[in-house]
Amino acid sequence: MIKLYDKGVYLLNGSEILTDEAEVKARTGYKAVREEAAAQTMAYKILEAHNISGNMKRLQIKFDKLTSHDITFVGIIQTARASGLEKFPIPYVLTNCHNSLCAVGGTINEDDHMYGLTCAKRYGGVYVPPHQAVIHQFAREMLAGGGKMILGSDSHTRYGALGTMAVGEGGPELVKQLLNKTYDIKMPDVIGIYLDGEPAKGVGPQDVALAIIGATFGNGYVNNKVMEFVGPGVEKLSADFRIGIDVMTTETTCLSSIWETDEKIREFYEIHGRAGEYKELKPGACAYYDGMVYVNLSEIKPMIAMPFHPSNVYTIDEVNENLKAVLHDVEQKALVSLGGAVDYTLQDKIIDGKLYVEQGIIAGCAGGGFENICAAADIIRGHYIGADEFTFSVYPASTPIYMELVKNGAVADLMQAGTIVKTAFCGPCFGAGDTPANNAFSIRHSTRNFPNREGSKLQSGQIASVALMDARSIAATAANKGFLTPATAMDVEYTGKKYYFDKNIYANRVFDSRGEADPSVEIKFGPNIKDWPAMPALPENLILKVVSEIHDPVTTTDELIPSGETSSYRSNPLGLAEFALSRKDPAYVGRAKEVQAAQKAIEAEQCPAEALEELKPVMNFIHEKYPDIDRTNVGVGSTIFAVKPGDGSAREQAASCQKVLGGWANIANEYATKRYRSNLINWGMLPFITEEKHEKLSFQNGDYLFIPEIRRAVEEKQPVIKAYIVNKGMKGIELRLGDMTDNEREIILKGCLINYYRG
Repeated sequence: MIKLYDKGVYLLNGSEILTDEAEVKARTGYKAVREEAAAQTMAYKILEAHNISGNMKRLQIKFDKLTSHDITFVGIIQTARASGLEKFPIPYVLTNCHNSLCAVGGTINEDDHMYGLTCAKRYGGVYVPPHQAVIHQFAREMLAGGGKMILGSDSHTRYGALGTMAVGEGGPELVKQLLNKTYDIKMPDVIGIYLDGEPAKGVGPQDVALAIIGATFGNGYVNNKVMEFVGPGVEKLSADFRIGIDVMTTETTCLSSIWETDEKIREFYEIHGRAGEYKELKPGACAYYDGMVYVNLSEIKPMIAMPFHPSNVYTIDEVNENLKAVLHDVEQKALVSLGGAVDYTLQDKIIDGKLYVEQGIIAGCAGGGFENICAAADIIRGHYIGADEFTFSVYPASTPIYMELVKNGAVADLMQAGTIVKTAFCGPCFGAGDTPANNAFSIRHSTRNFPNREGSKLQSGQIASVALMDARSIAATAANKGFLTPATAMDVEYTGKKYYFDKNIYANRVFDSRGEADPSVEIKFGPNIKDWPAMPALPENLILKVVSEIHDPVTTTDELIPSGETSSYRSNPLGLAEFALSRKDPAYVGRAKEVQAAQKAIEAEQCPAEALEELKPVMNFIHEKYPDIDRTNVGVGSTIFAVKPGDGSAREQAASCQKVLGGWANIANEYATKRYRSNLINWGMLPFITEEKHEKLSFQNGDYLFIPEIRRAVEEKQPVIKAYIVNKGMKGIELRLGDMTDNEREIILKGCLINYYRG
């Protein structure tokens, strides 16, 4: 079904895979074979066209367009305003698809929407009102373009199927673009995703995506690399099918994606009235890939990603045939994710030898596409979901899609079966909509199934489970009244309805400045919208207290700062910070604040040990070796340790909430994604790496670390950072910062991106 090559490969004429470099050289006449062929990938050509550094090993990228949603755009614009923003220099779209339920937190969600509208007017942007479209569907319909690059402040910013290289990053990276700066990275590796064969009837894009995620996530095969989709199987897939696979590439932890384009993609642009945006893309006659994932589409079966990660994949048949064993395995894995905070079992879902689920949802940028919902309607037509616990909800990804589904009868078919059809909203994907009952099991065609992503709260004793599936198998399960069923088990005649896009829906509701700024517009600030607090520069020396220690194999950004209703406070840095690590380590905020009191004392020119009594013996030990350390040359802050933090969302708040609570660093064995590490750096936090195995750390929660001459170490690009554990003495350890650009080092030295741009 899927094969991973253990070394680089060459692709000849878009179809033939070769691994022998000598053979490639003989057949192509290339002299520097690998170097010349590497420049023939689609990714290389697009990056080259957007790189202004003149050096393809060290890229400085200028994007064509930007996009954000209402969890992120307030913080981004507030940061840019504090850094000197006068006008959006490139098209910037502000969508409102995450915090659309305005009752949560009183008026604060709608206040942020009004902030977005007035900023779009003042600075020359585009504003998409709530319920009109989820961020990525609007981008597909109205922003994408062949050979273009888009940067979005959401991790699922992926438009590769349309010939657009898109990157999901933390907000500070968008701030840089708004201030006419660049996105600085090393040239990423490019991994070929070779599609062969054709999907079987009933197999959908989520099935293919989950199979790829299952094969590549755990081993990091495509981590921070570009996935380039090629091969004869591409042309067998519709545009919607490709989009459905493409959006899920984020869950492999890749940097971006790009696909070959053809007449089906040309038709997509024509349907949306943007034919001029189409560009034919394909690799050169001989392209080199740093790795290759071979996917036989014909062998893909309906898949399910069991709780609590998109990579925890099985075929649905495997689950049904080995129910007790699979559910037991999931329960054992959950012990790590849930930390024993709640009693967790799935065995009670087995009824008469079958798996019963309480909820089905098709939603968002992954599931809410036209073809997915039409297929679901075809499957459920003439069936009924029943009057028991099982519920079924469908969220079309945009109002134009919704309108066409109304016109062609799909909505009627769904509703007649007992389905609730709702407006475009990302809530079910991040824990702010359709929260199941306690202990319930939900199957969803959405992007993620992390703990708490369905809205449950471990600290309140609540836990529900989410499994990811394709819309077709969710509809088949709904037609079977909640008993897990693959779509391939249903005898269905798929109608294959044609899509018609009504451009007037957006023309009548979306505010588009067309790039014209109006400085006379007053920005509307709701009471919850607060400026960023002042942040000090990196001191000469640093004292850190470890205030949280996480030993899970991977820590998601949702565990660092919960999504769901807490995100309503995202426009208030200190207010949101109260929720930091609340569902993973509830004591974190209190511990961090205790340490922060010492730093505040320093800033008030007072003795830090007077504000934090436990610092007195720490300072005594430090003075034995470094007698000149005092409040004039030291900073005090907190740090956390996690094995591999930062999987998942691009939300910068995972880092900024730690920063405003006095965080100066993270310590990790590795970072799950580039975007989380970038967020740390942009908020002036040191992204330390330790080579100590997490099971045998020489420091632990509650310990103090002293890092002498940290400022000089950053300035001089020292590869190894000398530090000491201060615990009844001084024990030396080594930390590393990894590869950093000169700009990133300067941001760290200044204390954060805002300080960097203020000068």
